[in-house]
Amino acid sequence: MAAPAQAAPTGIPSTATAQTYLNALTVAAEANASTYDRDLFPHWITISGTCNTRETVLKRDGTSVVTDSACASTSGSWYSPYDGATWTAASDVDIDHVVPLAEAWRSGASAWTTTKRQSFANDLTRPQLIAVTDNVNQSKSDQDPSTWQPSVTSYRCTYAKMWIAVKYYWALTLQSAEKTALQTMLNTCS
Repeated sequence: MAAPAQAAPTGIPSTATAQTYLNALTVAAEANASTYDRDLFPHWITISGTCNTRETVLKRDGTSVVTDSACASTSGSWYSPYDGATWTAASDVDIDHVVPLAEAWRSGASAWTTTKRQSFANDLTRPQLIAVTDNVNQSKSDQDPSTWQPSVTSYRCTYAKMWIAVKYYWALTLQSAEKTALQTMLNTCS
């Protein structure tokens, strides 16, 4: 099955802009890992009518998506750029937080208000949310690019630009190994 056209998250910067952002980010050790709780990031809030954040991203990133009156996707197809797989059941697709919630917590979000964490967890303006294969998202978990990168190597440039844009906008820090990995991925951009 050929990969359908995929609607990309908004706000992916150019390579030059991503490089500028990466250079501006603060390198710091992670902190507060032991106090992380996913419930501190209210997510999948109502976006419009009966549609929550997950359903909004499924419609944005899918092809020929049909929803029922509760906004649940009943059919369509989703191409996962992380692994190159295409799915026809919404249950096979997770909405990935490009910068995982636990990673954000360890990189500065522990000092945020719950309202700000909710905005981060449901951010449809920056390239923070993307529909991907569920088990790929689960294997990524809360890892940063120093320990996890998409298996589709041609997508790593885009992934790095997305990660950098989110960290920059939200003024999150990065670790030295994370910055090195991001720079290596940016260097693959043509």
